[in-house]
Amino acid sequence: MAVAGTQAARLPRGQARSATFRAAPVRVRVPATSANLGPGFDACGLALGLYDDVVVQVTESGVDCQVAGEGADKVATGERNLIVKALRATFTLLGGQPRGLALRCANRIPHGRGLGSSAGAIVAGVLAARGLVVGGNERLDDLGVLRLAASIEGHPDNVAACLLGGYTIAWSDAEGVRALALPVAASVVPVVFVPSTQVPTTRARRLLPEQLPFADAARSAGRAALLTAAIGSRPDLLLPATEDRLHQQYRAAVMPRSAALVDQLRTAGVAAVISGAGPTVLALTDAGSAERVVAQVPRGWSVHRLEVEPTGAVLLPL
Repeated sequence: MAVAGTQAARLPRGQARSATFRAAPVRVRVPATSANLGPGFDACGLALGLYDDVVVQVTESGVDCQVAGEGADKVATGERNLIVKALRATFTLLGGQPRGLALRCANRIPHGRGLGSSAGAIVAGVLAARGLVVGGNERLDDLGVLRLAASIEGHPDNVAACLLGGYTIAWSDAEGVRALALPVAASVVPVVFVPSTQVPTTRARRLLPEQLPFADAARSAGRAALLTAAIGSRPDLLLPATEDRLHQQYRAAVMPRSAALVDQLRTAGVAAVISGAGPTVLALTDAGSAERVVAQVPRGWSVHRLEVEPTGAVLLPL
């Protein structure tokens, strides 16, 4: 059920030349994301105001990767680190590898919870590498960044929201992945409920069926269309707009507490969905009901009332 046709980015003809690296470090800030949003499977995403910061500098030799915060005791710190892999892929595309790299990562996005931590790492690596190469912005434009990041991630919804901010729709055509960012109604307040357990995306994807009933597919198409209108200008329609028949019911067995919380919130009239591949639950509320929604949630969840991130990933001054 993943979006087909994702193609790796390539430099325009005539631009394949060796890379010259900047000595100064670059700092990238990437937001958390929630994908699918109910019926928008592998297409719709939302950027959230919870951030990872990464500082990268070219050095004389080796890979020195230091991680603080989420996943600090578990993530790889050498060539297997996902940010390093994204850096390497981008440097290769731009003409060559530096002698060494130093990374300092401050992680706040929970890992393995459906909040786009892997997409954030990939986007951080691609943008940092582009920033470290002289003329990188001219040699790899924003569309190229999107396509390269999506090819590494394997699906475009999270990386599109991470890069562009706001509410995004991603799709692919004969040339590769495309994405469109749209504004979100100012009254929408995202609240995420994060459990202590993890569900790897690969495991969650294996639970999806090869075929769907036609009636479910048709109903989901209507709900996905409604979602775009609801999140932008008619948040009063978010409850029906987030109804899903594509993926959540098939994944419920590996995240029963999350599925039960979604059902509980939706029964109470709250537009709640599984965030990405789960097990985090996302509720789209408003300022008047956010605290009431938080009060309904059982113990054992880490609750974050967030803002929609409107602009996406950025390079920041040091």
